[in-house]
Amino acid sequence: MTDQTAAPSTEYTPATTVDLSQHDKILIVDFGSQVTQLIARRVREMGVYSEIVPFQKAESAFRVMKPKAVILSGGPASVHEAGAPLAPRAIYEAGVPILGICYGEQAMAQQLGGKVEGGHHREFGRAEVEITKASPLFDGVWEVGGKYPVWMSHGDRVTQLPDGFEGLARAPGSPISVIADEKRKFYAAQFHLEVVHTPDGAKILRNFVRNIAGCTGDWTMRAFKEEAIEKIRAQVGKGRVICGLSGGVDSAVAAVLLHEAIGDQLTCVFVDHGLMRKGEAEQVVALFRNTYNIPLVHVEAEDMFVGQLTGVSDPEVKRKTIGKLFIDVFDAEAKKIGGADFLAQGTLYPDVIESVSFTGGPSVTIKSHHNVGGLPARMKMKLVEPLRELFKDEVRALGRELGLPDAFVGRHPFPGPGLAIRIPGEITREKLDILRLADEIYIEEIRRAGLYDEIWQAFAVLLPVKTVGVMGDGRTYEFVVGLRAVTSTDGMTADFYPYDMKFIGHVATRIINEVNGVNRVVYDVTSKPPGTIEWE
Repeated sequence: MTDQTAAPSTEYTPATTVDLSQHDKILIVDFGSQVTQLIARRVREMGVYSEIVPFQKAESAFRVMKPKAVILSGGPASVHEAGAPLAPRAIYEAGVPILGICYGEQAMAQQLGGKVEGGHHREFGRAEVEITKASPLFDGVWEVGGKYPVWMSHGDRVTQLPDGFEGLARAPGSPISVIADEKRKFYAAQFHLEVVHTPDGAKILRNFVRNIAGCTGDWTMRAFKEEAIEKIRAQVGKGRVICGLSGGVDSAVAAVLLHEAIGDQLTCVFVDHGLMRKGEAEQVVALFRNTYNIPLVHVEAEDMFVGQLTGVSDPEVKRKTIGKLFIDVFDAEAKKIGGADFLAQGTLYPDVIESVSFTGGPSVTIKSHHNVGGLPARMKMKLVEPLRELFKDEVRALGRELGLPDAFVGRHPFPGPGLAIRIPGEITREKLDILRLADEIYIEEIRRAGLYDEIWQAFAVLLPVKTVGVMGDGRTYEFVVGLRAVTSTDGMTADFYPYDMKFIGHVATRIINEVNGVNRVVYDVTSKPPGTIEWE
């Protein structure tokens, strides 16, 4: 057996705020893949709680979580590199089922005595695997002799099996594409099961999670709501909480959940920073004051935010400026109401993951307008983040469980920085007014065409260029508006929405005719690989 060990682990802190002792759990060991989140999402979709932990903390997490099974993610490293990330020996020796994906297969094979070769076996993109042996992993999905599409992304490959393993599938670029030790319930695949480009990947994962690992699927939003309410009450006690509303789904759901838990101990602060879509500020105020009767402070801070952003062109500086101003406003409002003990915000699990670079791989800090790592020392408040273990689709389900209107819960994602990141370059009031109206026309036409729920996210962008055009008998020199619409199942990968060009032509005509300052409209047909789908 190859004598390799994992990097020294550090102590694990659970991501969840609720008691999971009565639930089945899957631990996902992250080796730095940019699509590791998708594994967790797929498992959650099966009604099973999953949590992603960097490989350095895997042994501690395994000990604390006591999962029913472990999944080893992909990653950019090679097992031949010095200090390559590996799974702790304790996981292999614990007697629980393990599934390796891509790099996870290579790590498993290398650690358990097999052989991995690299340097000349690159295989990226669509491929086809042929099933050579039946397995519980394939039950009801793939048959022996069948050939099925998968998504490969690797430079190394397994060339010799560890003792006790056998090959289950092969592909042109990786003759040992799926391996298994059925006795120990160890399985691994060279391709990515978690991405939509492997059409049957979710079914294979389900076989592992529900059938092989025996997880029951008791992770529901009703159970989460009840447990989260008790956890909030225990954390807050009799303290006072300020919840920052951004106008989006996440903070709204967090606020309603908090109100159900602690009632009048909660005060919501809605910062109207002047960077929202047309009419959204009024909708937020009406929802919380009229529908839920939740104490709400409406801070009109457009002058402050736009003033601080004047002359700022760098998108990262914009985000950090907005995040700092939010904190300043919340701090000031807390003092006005006689002080608060806690600040609540709608941090989601992707925010937590993406704000920490686990392995030095593609996972990097991108949520710089969130305060995921904690609040400034000058603030005398602690963070309450009741949604920090949830993905976006789970937040929507929780919102429906809490009775939020479906028209609100089903809204397209709209990041906290708002229109600030829809205007590349410097922000001015004129640009904001132009973009707000163009965006309103675009979204209005999407709704009229009955397309809103088919699209995951749509928005307009005011590009930092002007073009010469002719309108009537006059020459114009005005802005270009870009339109973006994407379909996505998970927010990690996205493809452009295939509009009928008559629709685009109609929208463009309306924008050019009704928005002073615009003489050209373009539609973005870029597909986005894993990672952010923002346009900045």
